[in-house]
Amino acid sequence: VQLQASGGGLVQAGDSLRLSCAASKRSSSRWIMGWFRQAPGKEREFVAAIGWSSLATIRYADSVKGRFTISKDNTKNMMFLQMTRLKPEDTAVYYCAADRHLILSQIEDDHEYDYWGQGTQVTVSS
Repeated sequence: VQLQASGGGLVQAGDSLRLSCAASKRSSSRWIMGWFRQAPGKEREFVAAIGWSSLATIRYADSVKGRFTISKDNTKNMMFLQMTRLKPEDTAVYYCAADRHLILSQIEDDHEYDYWGQGTQVTVSS
């Protein structure tokens, strides 16, 4: 499956932004899709993840809980990340990722994901 992330941009602190991730094929219920980010000079880190089944698994990094919302549109093979109350420390390249063999304990580990989008830059000015 191919993934394409979009929606990044330059915003001010406190603003909102919505990222999108388009998948090239329909995902089965076993797929997990996630968002990761990488700031300059830092390692890539987990942001949020969602399961593709109707009883979707949703998980957030502590740093974004209450501010970011992950969602999906199964009919369009799309995943979204609604980001609100953005902070300068949210500045990073955001990547969407997917995998179909993950268990819950692996969801936050970027090394477990086999499919990646190209990344979209989010810059939050203070």
